[in-house]
Parts: sequence; C-alpha cells; structure tokens
Amino acid sequence: MKRRTLLGGTAALTALPLTGTPAAASGNRVPAAVRELDEKIQQAMADFFVPGVAYGLRYRGVDYVRGFGVTSLDDPQPVDGDTVFRVASTSKPFTGTAIMRLVERGRIDLDRTVRSYLPDFRTADAAASARVTVRQILNHSAGFLGDFFLDTGQDDDALARYVAEMSRLPQLFPRGKAYSYNNAALSLAGRLIEVVTGTTYERAVHNLITGPLGQRHSAFSLDELPGVRWAVPHLPNAAQTEIVPVPEAWAMPRAINPAGGLISSARDQLRWARYHLGDGRPLLRPRSLRAMQSNPGPGGTLYVELDGFGVTWMLRPTAEGPKVVQHGGDWAGQHSGFLMVPEKDFALTVLTNSETGPVLLDDLVAGDWALSRFAGVHNLPAVPRSLSDVQLAPYRGFYSGFQIGFDGETVGAEFEIVPDAGQLSFRYLGTEVLRLAFYRKDYVLVLAPDGTVSNNRFDFVRDRDGSVGWIRYGGRLYRRNDAPTMPAATLRTLNPALPRPILS
Repeated sequence: MKRRTLLGGTAALTALPLTGTPAAASGNRVPAAVRELDEKIQQAMADFFVPGVAYGLRYRGVDYVRGFGVTSLDDPQPVDGDTVFRVASTSKPFTGTAIMRLVERGRIDLDRTVRSYLPDFRTADAAASARVTVRQILNHSAGFLGDFFLDTGQDDDALARYVAEMSRLPQLFPRGKAYSYNNAALSLAGRLIEVVTGTTYERAVHNLITGPLGQRHSAFSLDELPGVRWAVPHLPNAAQTEIVPVPEAWAMPRAINPAGGLISSARDQLRWARYHLGDGRPLLRPRSLRAMQSNPGPGGTLYVELDGFGVTWMLRPTAEGPKVVQHGGDWAGQHSGFLMVPEKDFALTVLTNSETGPVLLDDLVAGDWALSRFAGVHNLPAVPRSLSDVQLAPYRGFYSGFQIGFDGETVGAEFEIVPDAGQLSFRYLGTEVLRLAFYRKDYVLVLAPDGTVSNNRFDFVRDRDGSVGWIRYGGRLYRRNDAPTMPAATLRTLNPALPRPILS
C-alpha cells in the first residue's frame, strides 16, 4: 500500500514549456485537451503503479513538456522535462536519419546491397544475405532472425563482433516479401554507419544528429550526461506484489545501441518531433524527410495496424486519411511511445520508468484517445466479429519462434491457437492467456480472457499456397505447425498481460 500511495501522491504537475512557446511560457490558460492529458496520465500512474512519466506534446502550434512522479521509489527525485529515460526502439529513427544523411552525401544508396558496403557480411543463408538491401534492413523486411541480443562487449569493436556473429542467423522468409520486426538489422545498419563514417556509431549519431539539433540530453551512456537526472527502471518483485526500482536493468549491450540504446528526455524527444515535422532546421532536405515517411515496405501489425515501415518509421493509416508516423520503445522497466501526424502539426512523446508502462501507453499511443483529441483522426475501424468453426479452423495450430539472448543462448516461445465460441483462444502451456477476435480477414483484435477488448491488433500471414503460415505477434512472425515443435528446455514464459518482446 505504501508504494501505491507514493505513486498516487507524487504525480505533481511540473509545467516546462519549450523556449519560443509564448502561450505556454507566459502561464496563459492551458487548453482543456492538455489538462485532460495531464489528468489521464496521473490517474493511470496511480492505477498501474508507474512511478515516473514525462511527456512532450505539440498541439495547435504550441509545445508542452510535463513531468510527473519520481525517478526512483528508493531515492525519489522529481521527474521533469529534462529527466532522461532509455527510449529503447525509438532510437531506430535516429539510426535511419543518420543513414539518410549519408544518402544525401552520396555515401550510401538505399537500394544497393548491404554487401556493397560490408563485403564480409553473412547470415546463415549466404545467398539471401548477399542480396539484402539497405532499404530492407531499415523497413524490417530482410527476412532473417531479428531478435539477436548477443552481448559482444562495451569497447569500440562491439558492433563489428556482433555483425560477424550474425552468420548464425537463419533466414525465416524471403527478403522483401513480408515484415518481421528486426533488431539485428538495425544493429547491422549501425555497423554500416561506422564503416562509412570511419568512427563509432555513437559518435556518428552525435556528429550527424544530436549535436546539430542541440539535443543536450540525448546520448548512449550516462557518462556522457554528467549530473543528469535519470529515471530508474522499476520491475515487479519476485512475489509479483509490488513494483521496485532495479537500477541494473538500465544496462544494455553496446552492440544493441543502433536498435535501442538511446537515452533521452521528453524535451529532446519533442525537439526531435518538431524536426521531423519539418521545422526547417538544416539537417536533411525536406524531400529526404518525406522519403523516410513514405514508400512503406510490407505491412501488417505492431500492436497497431501498419501500412508498413518507411525508413525506420512506422507508417500507420487512419480512418480519415492523414498518416500517423510513429515508433515506440520497450526495455526492462523503460517503455515509451512516440507519434506524429505531420498533416496536423501534432506530436506526442511519452516516457515511463515501469514495466507497467505499456498499460499507461495503450490509450495514448495505440488507441484513439490522443489521436482524436489532438489531431481529429482515428484508427481504422475494428469491430469484433464472431466466425464459425469452419472459418476458424485454418488458424488452429501451434505457433513458435525464438530469440538469441545476451549470452548466446537460444530461447523460444510456443503457444497454441484454438477456435472457441466464434473467436480464437490463445493458450500458453494449456492455459488461455488471450482471446483473438477477427475484425477483417486475417486481422484480429486482442481481448483479455474475460472478453475485454484492448487496442492491440495482431495479424496472420499466409504461405504461397494460401494456407495460414504465421501469426504476427508483437510485430514478430511465429511459424504455424500442426503439433508442438519447441523443446521444453528452450521455452521462455510469456507475459500475456504485457505482450512486449525484449526490445521493440
């Protein structure tokens, strides 16, 4: 109870508008929509045990930055707009933007092969890795195993060793034919940046992006940000009875930095949003910014429904037509969301320091609330339907996938999907953990076992013969089989309440 009281009682509002936003800076009346956002976040912090949250909002030409709660329950310092969080996979557009700067300089061509720049690059499928292009590693359609988190050390050669170890990665599907979220491909892009620039990935990002944009609270190590206030990760304790600070969960292998290692603040993330909305700062030409937000690769779902990925940006359709450009980030005890609607000059970034952060983010990033309230757009409609057993039968099966962890060990996930009462029952070790309700062919809404509808969406992918071959769950493709295939020793426990992979 003490921890819940602290969470609810420390969500004091700190208004930190950016320089150059007179309405916010002068203390003028805050719009009702912004007050509603503040209240919504504070209530969610209390309900879902989130110690600290910061957000940045661009709305009707004005920027707002707010901090709530504390950095750590053990050493409670107030969160503000300059408190740094690990933004995890929201780092990927920084990698994509660095690539685009090199494209503009004529150093990289998106449609040339990776092997053109890294002649020694290999995966387990030599032919596929010889043909994969730079664009395909940036839009997640490279086709090889993507969740590869091998720790290759913290020195300047970490990325080079990591890319050499990619020779073990299997090809899951033909390159360019589908998308499956691929962290390894973004680390490969980071190595490409190193080779082309002749410096480390981290230094290249500073030279190409964060330095020119004046992002003084964005780096890849706390050592680069002396004196900064940082949001400590919070995880459930062993008994699953309370959220506790776990500072060591902050650590990340250096080779993963291009896929998810950035440390940043709400103020810097909003500055980043303004730049990608086209605020006119000299970095990329406008046509390059547009190129990052267009020409999507294969589509599907990643909690939301996607047209596909552009150059690292998730491109999301709306019912009204304007495109949502977004990304999110997940790491242990650090969860964030970031979305923009360029046609509406709207952006929202939300940073949290708890493993329960995705529940707070659900309405704000995956659902309609923020999009409709601030930009007047909505998700594509999705009304759950009940299908017959005959219609559901093709989806029955066991679905499996795996990842390679920090120590090189292979761990897997396998679950069963069974038709049940017009929906699909998603079962792990025989126990139902989710329900899936179709809203159109091959696309499902995710429901709790009690039937409560969430904002999350998954989809099924068909093989060349038209049969159901995969489910895309958390953006990853899991292969369908008629019987279990995963040895018990490789299985990891799913967390169905928070279906987030290790880095997304």
